[in-house]
Amino acid sequence: MADAKSKAQQRAAGAALSAKRGETKVGDLQGASKQMYDSMSESELEDMASTDRSDLPETA
Repeated sequence: MADAKSKAQQRAAGAALSAKRGETKVGDLQGASKQMYDSMSESELEDMASTDRSDLPETA
């Protein structure tokens, strides 16, 4: 299971997951979310996007 290391990483994973599911356009992705979309499976993105945010720093 790949846990997000920061809130920013979690948001990027959520954006990539949304694109994988066809809920948003792939062309709208930028930076880390674009890289995650290209390199991670939907399952991996789900794990990262669902990380508990309470103890995460804003950026890594």
